[in-house]
Amino acid sequence: MLNPVTDDFTASLRAVLPPETFRPNEPRFFEEPRGRYQGTAGLILAPKTVEQVSQIVRACNAALVPIVPYGGGTGLVGGQVLEGDMNPVVLTLERMTRIREVYPQENVLVAEAGVILADVQAAAQQADRLFPLSLAAEGSARIGGNLATNAGGTGVLRYGNARDLCLGLEAVLPDGQIWHGLSRLRKNNTGYDLRHLLIGSEGTLGVITAAALKLFARPACEGTAMFVVPSPEAALSLLSMARAQMGEGISAFELIHKMGYTFLSDTMPEVRHPFPVAPEWSVLIEVGLAQGLDPEEALATLFEAAFEAGLASDGLIAQSEAQRSAFWTVRETIPEANRRIGSISSHDISVPLGAIPEFIARGREVVAQLGDFRINCFGHVGDGNLHYNVFPQAGKTRADHLAERDVIKVAIHDLVHALGGSVSAEHGVGRLKVADIEKYSDPAKLSAMRAIKAGLDPNGIMNPGAVLSA
Repeated sequence: MLNPVTDDFTASLRAVLPPETFRPNEPRFFEEPRGRYQGTAGLILAPKTVEQVSQIVRACNAALVPIVPYGGGTGLVGGQVLEGDMNPVVLTLERMTRIREVYPQENVLVAEAGVILADVQAAAQQADRLFPLSLAAEGSARIGGNLATNAGGTGVLRYGNARDLCLGLEAVLPDGQIWHGLSRLRKNNTGYDLRHLLIGSEGTLGVITAAALKLFARPACEGTAMFVVPSPEAALSLLSMARAQMGEGISAFELIHKMGYTFLSDTMPEVRHPFPVAPEWSVLIEVGLAQGLDPEEALATLFEAAFEAGLASDGLIAQSEAQRSAFWTVRETIPEANRRIGSISSHDISVPLGAIPEFIARGREVVAQLGDFRINCFGHVGDGNLHYNVFPQAGKTRADHLAERDVIKVAIHDLVHALGGSVSAEHGVGRLKVADIEKYSDPAKLSAMRAIKAGLDPNGIMNPGAVLSA
């Protein structure tokens, strides 16, 4: 049985922690971006060092006080919010913002967990290197949270998820022990890999306090284009063609549906559209090539071949950084337009690449059987991750369809599972998808997860109710 924060517990921490560690109860710590969860906190603590994190976690474990680790607060599945009357310690890493070391020759950067993702990218750029993790919330998301949720983003096709960009971690385990695992090694076969256990665990197995991150050489030249494609099947064929021509030079391959343009026009008319008439389907392609190669020429060659094969009917190749930025602005503002419209049910799913066309076609049929709705399907088609969101018709709001939300979600997730996909591609499980994980996961996997949780956190103080039911 966990205990709420008490005055005596607070006093014991005030006796050992600096005054600036204690933060006022600001509303941002009790809500998540979609407004579906409203939490509480008995105490908000902002440690500056890993030793202070250790003191806090050790005290919470002894007093059976729950802890909710807090990064940038950008998560979309409720992992950063604990509802009810538990009044936990909210542990924000926002003061742990040092770039500790940069090793350009090793392509390694060591950053504390509270460093904002955009600042990690900037530090890498200052060393003439690239940290390729990129997502819409990179201006406020923190690298510790990115690792805790195994964030994806637009560069997974070429560089992988956050998990693939991390060499080592420093973390505080649930009993307060500090794990000094900031290895810069590419090869290290010394038993169980705690790094991969903590990445994606969403604060349920410990608190990530720093990470050794992989850097890459910056592409000598980059190119960006938008092609109109007749169908998702054509988009996949185009991706295969692009890979055949440019190999691993394809950095991003994003699928955009006409509904995304419609929502942008309705909610953000200042965003300039690339095509005068919104196409039913289009793709955003980014390439990064070696010195001596011309990305614009490579994209032009790709378009010619795609046009001849019937895979693309129109296209634009960015001629400047401003035009490239405008293309990406379209893609990156679609989620905000979705938020302003208000979805009835949103799905962050992945299916095998070959199953994408079948999922989109069958998904449309499934939703049509449940009512008259609009669908905005878009996302990182290059790695199989789609954001499949269902909206009310114009003139209605999601409040008019609250009764259908769970029915829609179950129908879509059942289809995803039947096609061998995942109901959580890049946003994590949080509290939103705990029941889904229990429904769709392999029983042996669930049993192992519960055993790991019980072994590392026997008192259940770390982010209770996230990932696994409390």
